[in-house]
Amino acid sequence: MGYNIAQKLISSHLLSGEMKVGSEIGLRIDQTLTQDATGTMAYLEFEAMGVERVKTELSVAYIDHNTLQTGFENADDHRFIQSCARKRGVRFSRPGNGICHQVHLERFGVPGKTLIGSDSHTPTGGGIGMLAMGAGGLDVAVAMGGGAYYITMPKVTLIRLEGQLKPWVAAKDIILKVLSIMSVKGGVGKIIEYGGEGVKTLSVPERATITNMGAELGATTSVFPSDDITKAFLKAQDREKDWIELLPDPDAQYDEIITIDLSELEPMAAMPHMPDNVKTVAEIGPIKVDQVCIGSCTNSSLFDMLKVAAILKGKTVHPNVSLSIAPGSKQVLNMLSLNGALSEMISAGARILESACGPCIGMGQSPNSMGISLRTFNRNFEGRSGTADAGIFLVSPEVAAASALTGVLTDPRTLGEMPKITMPSSFIVNDNFVLMPATPEEAKDVEVIYGPNIKPFPSSEAMPESIIAKAVLKVGDNITTDHIMPAGAKILPYRSNIPYLSKFCFRQCDENFAEHCKQAGKGIIIGGANYGQGSSREHAALVPLYLGIKAVITKSFARIHCANLVNSGIIPFTFANAEDYEKINVGDELCLDNIRSIIKDNGKVILKNITRSEEYVLDYDLSPRQRDILLAGGLLDYTRENSK
Repeated sequence: MGYNIAQKLISSHLLSGEMKVGSEIGLRIDQTLTQDATGTMAYLEFEAMGVERVKTELSVAYIDHNTLQTGFENADDHRFIQSCARKRGVRFSRPGNGICHQVHLERFGVPGKTLIGSDSHTPTGGGIGMLAMGAGGLDVAVAMGGGAYYITMPKVTLIRLEGQLKPWVAAKDIILKVLSIMSVKGGVGKIIEYGGEGVKTLSVPERATITNMGAELGATTSVFPSDDITKAFLKAQDREKDWIELLPDPDAQYDEIITIDLSELEPMAAMPHMPDNVKTVAEIGPIKVDQVCIGSCTNSSLFDMLKVAAILKGKTVHPNVSLSIAPGSKQVLNMLSLNGALSEMISAGARILESACGPCIGMGQSPNSMGISLRTFNRNFEGRSGTADAGIFLVSPEVAAASALTGVLTDPRTLGEMPKITMPSSFIVNDNFVLMPATPEEAKDVEVIYGPNIKPFPSSEAMPESIIAKAVLKVGDNITTDHIMPAGAKILPYRSNIPYLSKFCFRQCDENFAEHCKQAGKGIIIGGANYGQGSSREHAALVPLYLGIKAVITKSFARIHCANLVNSGIIPFTFANAEDYEKINVGDELCLDNIRSIIKDNGKVILKNITRSEEYVLDYDLSPRQRDILLAGGLLDYTRENSK
């Protein structure tokens, strides 16, 4: 039996385990990326490991999230990352060079290679045939130090694309259609592989839009073939030498096949407050729009920007709409300025933002109270925009630009004939905003610079023999990492200061959560299904660790967050009987007797509810390695112990 693309990528990088669905495998990692919202902690962890130089083929540190400098904190973090990157052998992408995933796709991604990044949208690299996965910062630090990256061997779902998109229908509509079919939980434990004749009609930027939002499915990653279209993209970036062909074998098998006829799709939108709450634009109707934001790692390529400029050309943004546009990279912005497209945007009344994540991560451009904002982004979680009562819709650049002109949600097909966009055969290549690291000899004299806002990695302790703690919080289904550890301009500057950051933990669910934890001394969190979906931010585990959380018990977990809990030394359990979730109340005193011995021996876990005199069976899906990590108190302590 032949291999599909995902299996080819995994088999060529397999260091441990077998390609048996559900079993743990260790992968060799070729490339890593970090960004500044998670990177400061990742490099603090790397420094704590005591490794002199990174051991990957390529590691890049990007500055793209925390670029709004309202105080010294972000600038200090950037200086720390730059100095650490120079000393440890990491390339440094300066502020203004662009969004990590867009730049990596343009300049560094290589078909057939593995990539992990401390950002959940790292699967963008699957658009050029990489095995690209989001991970916690500590996992990235270990990979930079030469360690394997461990995942559970996923199933592989084939999305077979047939036909061709009609005018005004975009790649964004394809992934929104997939989300409507599979839901935000439907990709858990799966790699989404795209195939079929329809793939040949999609450019690399369109493919990257689709793989980018595979994160919203909960998937391990998403991947497209590396074919002649990939080769043409890399050639235009003066990187044809990086191309290899990567196709599934003719007799490749899949665990699941979903067929989508591209010709049947129409413009779509994800309505508040979940990416899978999808309807067609026509179904939703012409609702009033207050704000339109175009950009993010999902839709900020030159291809997207040229479409937007063509729609806006010679027109004026509606007087009731605020339109902001953020080109995804310096390369994109430079080419827009030289070919006149940037002038068309400005003339129409667009506000041009720097090439960074910006509004997508809540870094500015919060909409007005109760405002409706159309965004070409990947997430529309409640409150993520910075305005708690705003309604955020996820749409294509075509829908966004059309709606900015009319002032209401608009099906772009009503604009008439779609402008024809011609992509250049070559891109402007100028990597002067990527700083090369020092040589090993030069690195001896490089000082790693720490600012006053940078605090040490929170300490953990080996798993105790038993745990007795109160249920300090109970939450429902689809709790995101934005609920656990919010982003935004007011909070992101403190990502390297866990004690200060802890004040904001779970504030959206319980504004006094941090204080309750301090009063309790230690605690257990009770959650519903798909707990921890969204961002890869390990702060959603590190801050609970700092606040004394010993275990999280849910109906089910999102992949990355579950791994981050283990890495932080917090035990992730699920209810063997989902109905037991209803029986636990906040304040109940809970007991895990002999938990250390039970975890060590992979035994049966019984949770005692002392308050209600009840017992519940708990499940845990942990590999022997993960059990050892928990016994040690977390991945950092485990790594130290095993490197002696």
